[in-house]
Amino acid sequence: MDSPGRDCPLCPRLVAYRLENRAKWPDWHNGPVPCWGQREARLLVLGLAPGVKGANRTGRPFTGDHAGKLLYATLLKYGLATGAYGEDPADGMRLRGVRIANAVRCVPPENLPTPAETATCNRFVIAEREAMPNLRIVLALGLVAHNAWLKSHRIPAARFRFAHGAVHALPDGTLLADSYHVSRYNTNTGRLTTEMFEAVVQDIVTRLE
Repeated sequence: MDSPGRDCPLCPRLVAYRLENRAKWPDWHNGPVPCWGQREARLLVLGLAPGVKGANRTGRPFTGDHAGKLLYATLLKYGLATGAYGEDPADGMRLRGVRIANAVRCVPPENLPTPAETATCNRFVIAEREAMPNLRIVLALGLVAHNAWLKSHRIPAARFRFAHGAVHALPDGTLLADSYHVSRYNTNTGRLTTEMFEAVVQDIVTRLE
């Protein structure tokens, strides 16, 4: 199984939250959020998990909440997407050489999955990695995504420490690039500025040339 079904039963807490959200908002996506972009892409952006009123609502990663604004504006600026981000899957925006996924596919309560849920969902991270033959760089948005990617390789987290702006050369020849997550909290507090995030993406684009 390379992706979870709409009623994936693997994480009881996330299933309960999914059913709660379906009862509240029956017209929302309210299910595991699929990855977006071509599997032939050379860059994978790996986030944490869907936001309850973002991807959980719209069904497209980072779409419909604050986190998508900086991410997609930056991808558009550096030619990694075309069109315009309208916070809606029908906005016509297209990715160019990029695929976007999350370490955990279902929205967690309070936007934070448990370590057990992240570990359970790692089978789908592995499936994504194995299905991307041209993958050269992974951009991990935050510590959880960073560690989830290492886990998919069975690499201990202590071997490659997360640090914003760091680029790690993995044993399979791919690179793992780190950035603070593009969350509202990080951008509002100044932990992550537009310039900081753009610098990370600019470095990735240069390495892909």
